[in-house]
Amino acid sequence: METESIPHTALVKAVNYDGTVHRSFSSLDADVVLGAKDHTLFHIHSWTLKTTSGWFRSLFSMPQQNPLPNHPELINLDEDSHTLESLLLMISGLPINPLTSYDEVDALLFAAEKYEMPGPISLIRVLIMTPPLLDQPLRLYAAATRCGWEEEARHASVQSLALNIYAEEHQPILRKLHTGAVLDLMNLHRNRREGIRQRLNEQPFVTGSTTASCPRCRWKVDHRTWRELKYRVVMEMDVRPLGDTVVDVGLTGWPEAIACWDARCPNTECTSMLYDKAETLRLIRDCIDGLPKTT
Repeated sequence: METESIPHTALVKAVNYDGTVHRSFSSLDADVVLGAKDHTLFHIHSWTLKTTSGWFRSLFSMPQQNPLPNHPELINLDEDSHTLESLLLMISGLPINPLTSYDEVDALLFAAEKYEMPGPISLIRVLIMTPPLLDQPLRLYAAATRCGWEEEARHASVQSLALNIYAEEHQPILRKLHTGAVLDLMNLHRNRREGIRQRLNEQPFVTGSTTASCPRCRWKVDHRTWRELKYRVVMEMDVRPLGDTVVDVGLTGWPEAIACWDARCPNTECTSMLYDKAETLRLIRDCIDGLPKTT
């Protein structure tokens, strides 16, 4: 995975090492130099690393060779320069880089966890709840469940209701989740679909056999149009469990809905409407509003 590189204006040529030094981390009195895998160098004080990172605190507690005068110790790391820059800005109290993609978030979280840096992790937790990261609920859910952020995971699960998580495009993200997180999300989506299916088969909705009597003239009627509408509602909830396309569009514009609201008693002397459109819409909306909304 490639990440954004640091602008050339932020770099200066290193004097004693093979690489370029980041301008924000070029202090001459720093006693440590961190090297990114693309040969960008970061001069930083060991005190900063020891007080913000459990990994570096353990490293510096080990016996060290005496460094040469004016020649800080060089530690080469696996991270690219952009990730390392973002991480060091966070622990140094400097203005931080905005996070604009989950590729950046994942790389930064991995590095912060690796070096045991709770400060950057807490900052990332705040930043993922801001635009433009909020419009990717599955990536947010993946990060939140991996880090144990329950509130953020619940928020992401609510946002995921606008997605068909079974679509092929979402499979790569779902494969990265641990089993429990995937099951929780799938159960939420399934329970909303099955919940509306169950409610539509209960009172006060039309239930029972395929044929019944007109409530006005007792003539035999077939509730075929209602069954077809129910099926369409359930299928729509399967691909978009949020239910907004059902109540805002489907129940007024679907061919199944139009046929249902136009259905009349077949008795030519009666021809009364079989279904109360306004009341049925209200009841279905209430049913959807009462479904579980989060994992």
